[in-house]
Amino acid sequence: MVSEEAKSARALGQAQGRTVSRYLNALDQSKPKRGRQRSPERMQARVAELPGEIAQAKPLKRVHLIQELMDLEAELEQEEETVDISGIESEFIAIAAEYSGRKGISYAAWREVGVPASVLKAAGVARTRSTD
Repeated sequence: MVSEEAKSARALGQAQGRTVSRYLNALDQSKPKRGRQRSPERMQARVAELPGEIAQAKPLKRVHLIQELMDLEAELEQEEETVDISGIESEFIAIAAEYSGRKGISYAAWREVGVPASVLKAAGVARTRSTD
């Protein structure tokens, strides 16, 4: 039989893991993309142009244009699904120090995956130097 204390600790660990996962996923989604950025207006204009081009294109060109259309529509949809990282970040800050200690995750590891130094400071995750 598992004690109530063990069940409670497991539930807390699972909840913290979900919080960390949500925050890291939100960070990933909000990373700036490399290269020249297209405005949503320009992408929508291109989406409007493509059906006419597709209708007149030869088969090989058509498949490329269809893929371009699908990519633009997916990118526009993703633009609409903006993540409010501030709420998720607050949840992360509340649990990060305890989670880091329990899981042995260093400040450097958090920084490597893109967690800002200011967030780690607010969370109480201290920089430590290796003594190796």
